[in-house]
Amino acid sequence: MTLRWTKRGKARHDAVMTAGTLLFAALAPLSPALGAGVAGIAIEDRAIVLRFDAPVAGASSFALAGPNRIAVDVKDVDPGLASSPGGFVAGVRQGRFDPSTTRIVFDLASPALVTGGHFSPDGRTLTLSIDPADPETFGAGATGARQFYKGTATALGRPPRSKYSVTVPLPPARNGLPQPRIHGPAGRPLVVIDAGHGGHDPGAISPVTGKREKDVTLAVARAIRDELIASGRVRVALTRESDSFIVLQDRAKIARAVKADLFISVHADSAPAEEARGATIYTLSEVASDRQAQALATRENKADIINGVDLGGENREIASILVDLAQRETMNASAQFADLLKREASGLVPFRTDYHRMAGFAVLKSPDTPAILLEVGYITNPDDVARLSTGEGQRRIAQGLRKAIEIHFARRMAAR
Repeated sequence: MTLRWTKRGKARHDAVMTAGTLLFAALAPLSPALGAGVAGIAIEDRAIVLRFDAPVAGASSFALAGPNRIAVDVKDVDPGLASSPGGFVAGVRQGRFDPSTTRIVFDLASPALVTGGHFSPDGRTLTLSIDPADPETFGAGATGARQFYKGTATALGRPPRSKYSVTVPLPPARNGLPQPRIHGPAGRPLVVIDAGHGGHDPGAISPVTGKREKDVTLAVARAIRDELIASGRVRVALTRESDSFIVLQDRAKIARAVKADLFISVHADSAPAEEARGATIYTLSEVASDRQAQALATRENKADIINGVDLGGENREIASILVDLAQRETMNASAQFADLLKREASGLVPFRTDYHRMAGFAVLKSPDTPAILLEVGYITNPDDVARLSTGEGQRRIAQGLRKAIEIHFARRMAAR
């Protein structure tokens, strides 16, 4: 087959090809494709392990004070997968230092210095040895740099000064807990609503509609907030008001930091059977009430381990909280609120027959705040997804919660 160009067609073709070539030439220098990418970062007890998806020839590290940081520069590597903090590292950021160098910055929770390091034989893994340091030692160490090549690690002096100034766009350092906005009249009891999942953690996903749990829980949490604000009887705050990720232990800590009087975590999980439907209320127990509850709690509590944060109870504060959970008063108050919610919301929200279960959810482990985890329905059930995806369905959940919350605090006031 022979193709024939018309004069107009050829002119148009030439113009498109010229424009495409110019666009490619303009964009190519902005994002050069380098030989390797950051495939993963692990924070261990006294080590940082960087993994790459292709061999890397070398890297250098140095410490920076005010705030305390460790920076690692890697040549011919693209920024890659995000990493969660842990241990002595409070935050991890990546960015381009120059067209051929990626800088990885570790914001330190406490002073620490790189004392050695080595590459794996294939050049795909760099392990940096980290030792704690007092402020004076850290300040002295912040003036030097270390370079690492396959099989070697040499300490150098102060990095050479350059006549050029380079600004590296990196995400801001993570400082403390998120500060939620508190709505409502001063002096009223405070209810903290926690929308489960968020950010890079979508939660369960509906096989029917593709709805993500993180979006459903945020919509329901906002509806509850608006209903409580309209009532004017309590103050209310959300742990997250947007599609952001918050580690599990921080959700309970946020409630404690603002001195919450009641904590409600909203979820819409999946179920093993599609016919399973309706709301379920979980309260804390050291031993789950059944195998399904235990399996669900285990899956939820692993959300942070998958993202690099281990909530295994090694932290002293968390261990102390677990001990304090023996306080029967708080656990009883949570169970009483669960029964009250079922009674007041039954005409508005369908509940499972076995509506009250107990499990060891991390978000419920607060020592002195009554807390429930409300599964508003199963995202794997077509009827539940349809109900949870509408403004009316979300408002009905909010109305049921508002009734129960008002009675809960009226009872507490009368008891006092």
